[in-house]
Amino acid sequence: MNRIARTSGLAALALTMSLGMAACGGSDEADSASDETTSSASETPMESESPMEEESTDAMGAADGTFGEGCAAIPADGAGSFDGMATEPVATAASANPLLKTLVAAVTKAGLVDTLNSAEGITVFAPTDDAFAKIPAKTLDKVLADKKTLTAILTHHVVPETLTPDNLAGTFDTLNKDELVVEGEGEMFTADAEEQANIICGNIQTANATVYVVDTVMMPQM
Repeated sequence: MNRIARTSGLAALALTMSLGMAACGGSDEADSASDETTSSASETPMESESPMEEESTDAMGAADGTFGEGCAAIPADGAGSFDGMATEPVATAASANPLLKTLVAAVTKAGLVDTLNSAEGITVFAPTDDAFAKIPAKTLDKVLADKKTLTAILTHHVVPETLTPDNLAGTFDTLNKDELVVEGEGEMFTADAEEQANIICGNIQTANATVYVVDTVMMPQM
């Protein structure tokens, strides 16, 4: 009996030790798995900014770079806004601008819409409606009825090259095959020494041209 009891006791002790070691081993494995999970999570890189966020940060509006008190009259949105004009060729862009209705009518009457829209890298000095209003009504009506004279006046306002504010001052050939003199610096410029047309909103971008809105219609030498 004593022998059987000792044998049973040894067996029980062995079983207890075996279970204890198994429990310790399981705990170590769990701790190891937990450490690996924590390490993996800590090594996961943070998500970068979405493309939309980066694009909105880097994007620049078409109004950037424009200057002049007259720019305040340009609509904030829509086809006649800076952003709207930037997507259209110059004659089409001008047609949506509320300051340039008379100019657009004159360009249409002279048959210059396609000429201006198809040109590349031109600069247009665009007289406002108020600029045309300075011309006596009878004189303006006469000019609008004379396609040759009207064409000469309008093309005198177009330079076949891109003029930025940095190279705006100077003497330039026009589409009328004469010259246009621009004077000034910074944000203060006048075009045509005789007419003294002030640039009231400058460096407006369209799909194919740079536009400088002026407050006076400039007459070429006829």
